[in-house]
Amino acid sequence: MKCPLCGCERSNVIDSRSSPEMIRRRRVCAECDHRFTTYERVEYVAPMIIKKDGRREEFDRNKIRAGIIKACEKRPVSMDVIDSVVAMVEAKVNQSDKKEISSLTIGEHVMHALRDIDQVAYVRFASVYREFSDISQFMETLQGLLEPGKERH
Repeated sequence: MKCPLCGCERSNVIDSRSSPEMIRRRRVCAECDHRFTTYERVEYVAPMIIKKDGRREEFDRNKIRAGIIKACEKRPVSMDVIDSVVAMVEAKVNQSDKKEISSLTIGEHVMHALRDIDQVAYVRFASVYREFSDISQFMETLQGLLEPGKERH
């Protein structure tokens, strides 16, 4: 790690702190004693997402987050809960050994989480995700919520 002050490539780590997303290291330059902070994070090579129409695109956590925010609009769901759902879905995608993953699989992960968090948000997300075309599809989803242990796939 180069010192940002003098450019020396030798430094010593004097403090290190971990969080789930990254490691923060406090360093001191071996040449000029300048102290600086570096951050390390794991770089995942996320699989490509296969969309319903067959297109492929890079995984984008912001798209998932936006969809969940829209489903939870005017509902008592905090941003911390939404961010934890996004992190859970992203972790499942990153843990997959597959180079490609279906958007349907991602949608199912989101729906499973929303079902336990807020049933209205679950139905909203399901209506867009499953492209409901009539009231009977809404009714099937609602019936699945009313019957414990039953979930439509």
